[in-house]
Amino acid sequence: MKLLKSVALLGLACVASSVSAADALTVYSYRQAFLIEPILEKFTEQSGVDVKVVFAKDGIAERMVREGRLSPADVVLTSDFSRLMELVEKDLVSPVDSAVINSNIPPQYRSQQNNWYALTMRVRNLYSSKERSGKIDIDYEDLASAEYKGKICTRSGKHPYNVALVASMIAHDGEAKTKTWLEGVKANLARKPQGNDRDQVLAVKEGMCDIAIGNSYYYGNMLMDKNQKSWAEAVEINFPNQQNRGAHVNVSGMALAKHSPHKDNAIKLMEFLTSNVAQKMYAEVNMEYPVKADVAPSELVASWGDFKADSLPIYKLAEYHQDAVKLLDEVKFDL
Repeated sequence: MKLLKSVALLGLACVASSVSAADALTVYSYRQAFLIEPILEKFTEQSGVDVKVVFAKDGIAERMVREGRLSPADVVLTSDFSRLMELVEKDLVSPVDSAVINSNIPPQYRSQQNNWYALTMRVRNLYSSKERSGKIDIDYEDLASAEYKGKICTRSGKHPYNVALVASMIAHDGEAKTKTWLEGVKANLARKPQGNDRDQVLAVKEGMCDIAIGNSYYYGNMLMDKNQKSWAEAVEINFPNQQNRGAHVNVSGMALAKHSPHKDNAIKLMEFLTSNVAQKMYAEVNMEYPVKADVAPSELVASWGDFKADSLPIYKLAEYHQDAVKLLDEVKFDL
């Protein structure tokens, strides 16, 4: 396969192509090369369609705006829901008419307009100190309880993962109640929000806090990392709200670029990404959960046990996204 890659840590770099631009699909990807490349290679093996891919941590939407109708992008792969919403808000994607995709992806994990689809999901878990707390039955609402005063660690409230969680709280509990909850969580923080999700687990291991907020796939990746395995082994993974609405989930996803030069083949790729083969690869490599119902998670992920996921449709998070950002600003959560 002629898979061309360019990793850009501070924006996007141009891809030098040895494949004719007229023949190859172009994928813009927020997801990392180690995850995406094997899947795209499998697609080319099965379809004969070559793929060029540009990797970036930031800047894909801005680049597509600059490129306009001349953009070579066919498919965009995102690492979280907020990136999907950015593409929609900037009118950079097109709806897809595919019975295959609609059959594979449940309604709660795709837009009502079919202009984006989830590919994998991850849980916003609450990790507890194995030594000091053990496994606990906990709800997100409990994070504001006096019981956890000075015991909670989290990354920035403005990070997309936390904004999505706050949006889900607003959807369930209303804005006023969620503001009170945020104030309570802030009062219970052991330190100013900082670092990434893995850093919160490390903080629990080092005794800085007893509860950490973090995504499920980081737990799996830490267990597979010889330098971070001891961090993960120091905590219990807890699925919140199991006695009521279920745990909040966020998603990675895909969308068809508005000005895709190769829409037919782009849709073929999107259909492949929802297939059993791709869903299994996608989920296993990064320790995520498939969104296709009949595809099992990896053995390691399955070992964490079954859980009840919040049935709130993912697209509902978009309706409360700006309200969530506003509340985080009002309570000065990161200060």
